[in-house]
Amino acid sequence: MTTIATATIVAAIESRTCIRIDYDPGDRLIEPHAYGRGEDGQLLLRAYQVAGASASGEHEHWKLFRVDRVRDIEPTDQPAFVPRPGYKHGDSAMKGGIIAEL
Repeated sequence: MTTIATATIVAAIESRTCIRIDYDPGDRLIEPHAYGRGEDGQLLLRAYQVAGASASGEHEHWKLFRVDRVRDIEPTDQPAFVPRPGYKHGDSAMKGGIIAEL
């Protein structure tokens, strides 16, 4: 799924649209802002969640997702309101390099 996830995430960042992901504990609607690798090489996605499930109880907030934990991903036609306030270009969590960002 990594190739599909990468293509979907990069396309959403470039087109400034939301994506829907299945990520524990359930479905989430997110606005992707940055996609890259953590210091251990894991793929990371910085996004603003606008709706859906949340383990932290924050259903609308900034989130950092590990792409290897995404069970399903699909593009949407819903425009993303990006960049959101608080977005930091050059995300420091992506020590292994940024693949795509706003």
